[in-house]
Amino acid sequence: MNKWLVLALLVVLCLAVGSLAGYMTAQSVVTWYPTLVKPWFNPPSWLFAPVWTVLYIMMAIAAWLVWLRKGSLVLFYVQLALNFLWTFLFFNQQAPGLALIEIVAMWLAILATLLGFWKIDRRAGWLLVPYLAWVSFAGFLNASIWWLN
Repeated sequence: MNKWLVLALLVVLCLAVGSLAGYMTAQSVVTWYPTLVKPWFNPPSWLFAPVWTVLYIMMAIAAWLVWLRKGSLVLFYVQLALNFLWTFLFFNQQAPGLALIEIVAMWLAILATLLGFWKIDRRAGWLLVPYLAWVSFAGFLNASIWWLN
């Protein structure tokens, strides 16, 4: 398959996961989320969409670099599914406690993916570092929201 087509498909896949997650959260972000007590470091709502868009594109490029070297993308797909599941649990099910447990699994899957990618192509590993950092922050934010509410 054409390498540029694979890159495009990976970008579309990652952005589609993000878009579907965004669609699922749309009502909760307006009705439920504003009612929660949030910590002082909670970012403004407008920040999440651009940050996630950049992270999804970086994830796709990382996966593509690994695919070019015939590396496995199994862990990549696992962490992507867990990424989607967290959104479902936190916003759709309005279950911050359950989402907190799940985000730990997601964080571990991202770390495993990052380390696996690093062994195949260091650029791919580096591309996942901001994602791991953001999910680390999101986990702390999730824990804080759970604790405060």
